[in-house]
Amino acid sequence: ACALVLPSPPPPAAVRCQAAGACFSAHLANETYTNASAACGGRRGSLAWLSGEPELRLLLGLLADAAAGSEPSLFWVGLKRNSFACTDEGQPLRGFSWEGTGGGAAPQEVPAALGRWVKEPVRSCLSARCAGLHLAEAAPDGGPSWGWKE
Repeated sequence: ACALVLPSPPPPAAVRCQAAGACFSAHLANETYTNASAACGGRRGSLAWLSGEPELRLLLGLLADAAAGSEPSLFWVGLKRNSFACTDEGQPLRGFSWEGTGGGAAPQEVPAALGRWVKEPVRSCLSARCAGLHLAEAAPDGGPSWGWKE
């Protein structure tokens, strides 16, 4: 999932944008985090990062459409924990932070609603780790069931 600059002309179906200009695109490929990040860079963007629930809902809708019929699915986003950072169970992102924010500043405060994990990340302070957005079967409310996954 890439965060892109606002495209012109209007975006194709695999891209969704907010009125404020944040755009996301979905790309289905079996790639490593590093290769996914490079592919987004080649599209004049970066791996997606989220600052709140409106962006999360937009991204979940896009990814659910892209992954239709191939659930569960894991999409790389710009969520990474560096080797010098420790797992922090008291934080929504568990010590992970957003990278590749397209020249902008990633949010320092993370809403609690973004702290949903499919499985708690490995407790560590020694190695860099990446996390993706995991989509599973539809939730009872009809939306996609989701969570972060290391």
